[in-house]
Amino acid sequence: MSEGNELVRLIRPRALPATKMIVEANEAECAALAKRFGVTAIHSLGAEVDFVNRDEAVLVDGILTATIEQPCAVTRESLTYEVTEPFSLRFVPAGQTPEYEEDEEFELTEEELDEVEYEGDSFDLGEAIAQTLGLAIDPYREGPDADAVRKETGIQSDEASQPSGPLAEALAALKKG
Repeated sequence: MSEGNELVRLIRPRALPATKMIVEANEAECAALAKRFGVTAIHSLGAEVDFVNRDEAVLVDGILTATIEQPCAVTRESLTYEVTEPFSLRFVPAGQTPEYEEDEEFELTEEELDEVEYEGDSFDLGEAIAQTLGLAIDPYREGPDADAVRKETGIQSDEASQPSGPLAEALAALKKG
C-alpha cells in the first residue's frame, strides 16, 4: 500500500484528527519527491487538511503549499516558484466503488472524481498529497527571460505562430467564401 512512497502519512478512519492536520515534508522526503517529479528541488511542501467522516468514506479537504525549483522550459535557467493548490479527496474502503466493464461508458459524480480506494485499516494521505503536488507542477513553466530569448533566437511561441500547409490554406479559403 505505502511501500516505496516518498511521503507516507497513514490515517486511520476510526481515529481521525479532531482538528485541522498539518503535514510537513522533511528534507529527505522533498528530495525524493523532486527526483520522482523530475524537478531540480522541492524546497518545502506542506498541507493543511480537514477530515469529515461520511458513511464509510472519509472526506478530505485541504490546501497544499510548496516551493518548487526547476529549469525554465525555454532558457533552461533555474526558476523557483510557489504552488498553492486546494484539493478535495474521498477515501473509501476497497470494494466500495462500482465495477465497470472495460469499454462501458459511465458518468462520474462530483464526489467520485477524486475517490481513492484503500485496503486495511488506514489510508496514505501522504501519497495523495504527493500526487496532488505532481499534478500541480507545470513541466513547461517559463521564467521571466523566456520571451526575450525566443525573440533573440527567432523562436515563435505557439500562440504567435500562424498555421500553414494545405489544410490551413483550405480552411482560410472556406473562411473567405
